[in-house]
Amino acid sequence: MTLHLGDDAPNFEANTTHGFINFHNFLGDSWGILLSHPADYTPVCTTELGRTAQLSDEFKKRGVKAIAVSVDAIEDHHEWIKDINQVKQTNVDFPLIADQDRLVSTLYDMIHPNASGTQTVRSVFIIDPQKKIRLTMTYPASAGRNFDEILRVIDSLQLSDQYKVATPADWNLGDDVIISLGLTTSEAIEKFPKGITEVKPYLRYTPYPKE
Repeated sequence: MTLHLGDDAPNFEANTTHGFINFHNFLGDSWGILLSHPADYTPVCTTELGRTAQLSDEFKKRGVKAIAVSVDAIEDHHEWIKDINQVKQTNVDFPLIADQDRLVSTLYDMIHPNASGTQTVRSVFIIDPQKKIRLTMTYPASAGRNFDEILRVIDSLQLSDQYKVATPADWNLGDDVIISLGLTTSEAIEKFPKGITEVKPYLRYTPYPKE
């Protein structure tokens, strides 16, 4: 099953380090980030799960629930979490799914045969409160995920949902944003009282609209 942006995030039930869950019920009205890991006790993933835990307050501030999946057993997950907490001096406070039957891995197309016939690739899914997939990223085994980028995209998505804007290359929270082509210039002037800068008729900036 290949998932595309805007698709419904497949629901599932699974055993996790926080007990048995229904994925959609777990998300509730929150945003979600689903992270896949090829196996427990892998070095790069240890740093990634630790970083996710360290950013717990940042995710909560944005109304995002984190959850991870690995194909190993729940008992291994609990032991691995002890290592993660020790190595990264943190507390893993989000669920880790035990996906021994590859149900979640298959639903989310996490097994790429040219990479491995059994292990999941290291994917990221950002899911909005309507359970729509808003971002997918797949990383090679050798490159750890950039969590600054994950937070940046969440900020961009949440801002664009609230205002008719897009974010330019290398945008960071608080920077100027691009006005949607769906707004005329006169509508943009009314909607964005901080002013607009027209670089081209199709490229118009306005200061960060919040605050």
